[in-house]
Amino acid sequence: MLPYATASDAEAALRRAMTRAEAAWFRYTAAKADYYLYYHTVAVLLAVYTLLPLMLALLELGAPAVALRYKLQPRGARLSPAGFLRCYTDTARFLLPLAAPVQLLSYPAVKMLGIRMGLPLPSAGEMAAQLLMYLLVEDYLSYWVHRLMHTKWCYDNIHHVHHEYTAPNGFVAPYMHWTEVLILTVPTVVGPVIAPCHMITFGIWFVIVAISAIETHCGYNFPFNPTKLIPFWGGAEFHDYHHYLGGNCQSNFATVFTYCDYLYGTNNAFRRHKAGQAKLKMVSEKNVEK
Repeated sequence: MLPYATASDAEAALRRAMTRAEAAWFRYTAAKADYYLYYHTVAVLLAVYTLLPLMLALLELGAPAVALRYKLQPRGARLSPAGFLRCYTDTARFLLPLAAPVQLLSYPAVKMLGIRMGLPLPSAGEMAAQLLMYLLVEDYLSYWVHRLMHTKWCYDNIHHVHHEYTAPNGFVAPYMHWTEVLILTVPTVVGPVIAPCHMITFGIWFVIVAISAIETHCGYNFPFNPTKLIPFWGGAEFHDYHHYLGGNCQSNFATVFTYCDYLYGTNNAFRRHKAGQAKLKMVSEKNVEK
């Protein structure tokens, strides 16, 4: 709840006129408690994890000829409507009873971290700098957590759940053992702990995490995907190879960027795989020419 009775009071405290974004934020939040604003993230994340994979599922079911052209594992990887529904319900059945209470009960910790709700709103530059830092921190820590998950005990007891789908789709992104959900929360929040931000930035950060997870698990390599323009971005092709190999995979542990796998040599198998694919393609094209 903002500590201003009127917009004039808010502008007097800011010592300037509010921007349009700040005026809209003031109108929406002035009479709402801070914890109510924080709980918006539960509904937003549920919508993201539902609607984005649903769009991909509808593409595959409604236009298979188009979808399979870009699918990374086209053979034996197609799901029926019942298969997509089962994947979604299996995920929701364990995720909602776990993630929603954690999100709801974490409000005091968020306030202690210094996540602010009021005015002024962060500038675009401040928001971009914080989000980039969060991405880099989360990616580095998640890389090592993921490598830990592929040790024998962790894989057999925890991480094998996530690898039940060797050909992932968007609904698989949050499909994992409840212990892994809690463990992966830690790399996600370390960035905001280091550099506390506004609630808007905090919400956008969790949406970015959700979208990137869905993108890497979508199972498609779309040539027009804008993430291909981002340096060192792993994407679906990079992570799909990891799922294809399953429990024996000791490659492609990164969640977003590829620099850790490059630095620590855990992308060598993938590079050999790509080189082999390129060679086969070249031989095939030569045979066609003959």
